[in-house]
Amino acid sequence: LSFLQGNYITMTNMKDEALERIIRYKLEPINVSVHTTNPELRCMMLHNRFAGKIMEQLQKLYEGGIIMNGQIVLCKNVNDGEELERSIRDLSGFIPNIESVSVVPVGLSDHREGLYPLEPFNREDAREVIACIEKWQKKLYEEYGTHFIHASDEWYILAGYELPEEGRYDGYLQLENGVGMMTLMQHDFALALSEENRKVSAPRKVTIATGELAFPMMQDFAQRVGEKFPQVQVQVKKIINDFFGYTITVAGLVTGQDLLKQLEGVEIGDELLIPANMLRHEQDKF
Repeated sequence: LSFLQGNYITMTNMKDEALERIIRYKLEPINVSVHTTNPELRCMMLHNRFAGKIMEQLQKLYEGGIIMNGQIVLCKNVNDGEELERSIRDLSGFIPNIESVSVVPVGLSDHREGLYPLEPFNREDAREVIACIEKWQKKLYEEYGTHFIHASDEWYILAGYELPEEGRYDGYLQLENGVGMMTLMQHDFALALSEENRKVSAPRKVTIATGELAFPMMQDFAQRVGEKFPQVQVQVKKIINDFFGYTITVAGLVTGQDLLKQLEGVEIGDELLIPANMLRHEQDKF
């Protein structure tokens, strides 16, 4: 699944024979959910006694010449702070075979009965995470010519910071983890708008439904379309995630029932547009 579909895997159930097959058949890239390189902490986080072998497994793939990408889902007061520093330091030892590592905040839904007590990150937390990551980016770029460690877009929005420029993403290696997705979209939108010169003869009204995170950016896009094409009216509707909870703000986790409920009575116009990632991959299902 990692090789064919890009899934991020923990490798907790992988035996040496499986790693040897990956190396023998050159199955790459392999995407790994690392979370932490501290063996005891990783066993605790994944609730798996085999989870502590991650560094040995990565070493084996590294020596076999396999290209990898890593992911750290950050949990407040668990694998952040000094533990995040340790993970970045350890993983940077596998450059250039590990091409990139993303750091994403844990998504906390309202449905957490009986689960580990996790807290959401706040603005100050996000700024500390970004400061740590950007410090390492500067160091690693000077040493290896790669930024290597990347904060997902959510951190910058939560921190109230501008998104990094395109060059900081090393070719957008982790778009599926929300790393650079908004920067790339801003670039693509500006390019498409500058190249679009069709005459719009008849008035047209469309509605775009999106999640809370992308709402300000989509509003900006709508305004710019209206300025260039006065006969095109684009209204953007922010869909609050009632199903999973208000802390879930990404468009990809908006459900069909929240769309139906919150668009009831809204004058849609000629068309309702939704992001493709609201639907399952290659399926018309939410």
